[in-house]
Amino acid sequence: MSRPVPTGLRIFAAIAIVFGLLSLVSGGRALFGGADPGDAVPFVLWFNFLTGALYVLAGAAIYSGRPWGTWLAWLLAAALVIVFAAFGLHILAGGAFEMRTVGAMTLRTAFWIALAAVLGRPGAAERPARGGGTP
Repeated sequence: MSRPVPTGLRIFAAIAIVFGLLSLVSGGRALFGGADPGDAVPFVLWFNFLTGALYVLAGAAIYSGRPWGTWLAWLLAAALVIVFAAFGLHILAGGAFEMRTVGAMTLRTAFWIALAAVLGRPGAAERPARGGGTP
C-alpha cells in the first residue's frame, strides 16, 4: 500500500536514486578496474558499492510512497554510522586511507540520517493513532 508523497520528499528520493547509481558506477570502477582506488579501504569500498543498489531501492520505495522505504532509509543510516565508525577506527589504528573517502562517507551518512529523520519513525504511518478516539 502506498501513501501520497510530498514533492520535496520525491526530490530527496530522486537524489537517493542518482546517488545510488553513482555509487554503483564509481565503486564498480574502483573494484573491477577502470579507476585507481589508491589507498581505498576494502571493506568501505565494498560496503559503498553494495549499498548503492540499496540506495536505488530505497529511493524508489520512498518516491512511490512505500512504507518499507522508511525502514530501509533507517537501516541504511544505521549501517552507514557503523561502517563510518569502523572506518574511523581503521584510521586511528594507522591504516592507509583516502581523504575523499572521509568526505564521501560524511556525505552519505549525513544524507541518510537526514532523510530518515524527515521520513520519521519507521512504521508510524501504518499504525493507528492512540488515545483520544472512541473504541
